[in-house]
Amino acid sequence: MSKVFQVIPKRIKRTNGTVLTPEMAVTVTTNMHTSDPFYNGAKELQEAYKRIYNFDYKKACCSKNDFEFKALD
Repeated sequence: MSKVFQVIPKRIKRTNGTVLTPEMAVTVTTNMHTSDPFYNGAKELQEAYKRIYNFDYKKACCSKNDFEFKALD
């Protein structure tokens, strides 16, 4: 069973030539039922940011602390 989360960056982050802003919110569906979208290295989150914003999550050195998330039911 999957779960849906809305993930929003907390603040503007500039790292390695990339910019992450609070306007770059995404909705992510995880493959497993979990309470955290970062449970598997944020694989689904990385794919969503790459697909929607062409933003490289790994290059920007993002972590769970850079984001707020809430479950959508």
